[in-house]
Amino acid sequence: MMVELETGPEPAGAELPALAVTLLKGVIYREGDERLWAALLDLQAQLRDYMNVLNLELVLDEAEGYAFLRSRPDDPEATGPRPPRLIARRPLSFPVSLLLALLRKKLAEFDAGGGDTRLVLTRDEIVELVRVFLPDSSDDTRFIARIETHINKIVELGFLQRLKTAGPGTFEVRRILKAFVDAQWLAEFDDRLAAYRAQWLAETGGSVDGPEGKAGSAGSRDEAQEGGS
Repeated sequence: MMVELETGPEPAGAELPALAVTLLKGVIYREGDERLWAALLDLQAQLRDYMNVLNLELVLDEAEGYAFLRSRPDDPEATGPRPPRLIARRPLSFPVSLLLALLRKKLAEFDAGGGDTRLVLTRDEIVELVRVFLPDSSDDTRFIARIETHINKIVELGFLQRLKTAGPGTFEVRRILKAFVDAQWLAEFDDRLAAYRAQWLAETGGSVDGPEGKAGSAGSRDEAQEGGS
């Protein structure tokens, strides 16, 4: 995601609205626009104040190289009506939630091994992440097609990025996934994974070849982060 800025020095007041608009549209990645990223680091204090008026908070991870906006948590002691939520939240289907959980686990294992900072997986590798967790499917073609649908949704959400230069069906797991699935969540991974599996099987009538899982309370994320890949 890019934003066009005039070349040459600009006053901070000119760059602040550009940063705000770009963040409202999606994620800012260091690798996507280094000049915009540098401006973000320089103006982050002013940007936090700027967004606070809109009841939004800036999430910025300098080490991983991404930044995005999310709604501020509700104050349990606040009185009066809640301010309107500028960034909508969408429930995720159980299959998408399951696949996100598996990708997050894979990213944790990858980080523990050291080495490269980019986790790249093929479509077949992602399919196998799910296959080893679920009962065997009687229709492999249909099973793969369903997983591809869920992969496309995760690409849309910005947690996977297609890598055209690495060949068709190759994806990078975006590290922003760590911001939505934290260490505490990961510590409860096995219990959560078992719950996802049970829900998936319940939604599909006990078979991976059953109907599509319905949207529910498996998870949600802020709409403004979509399309950040």
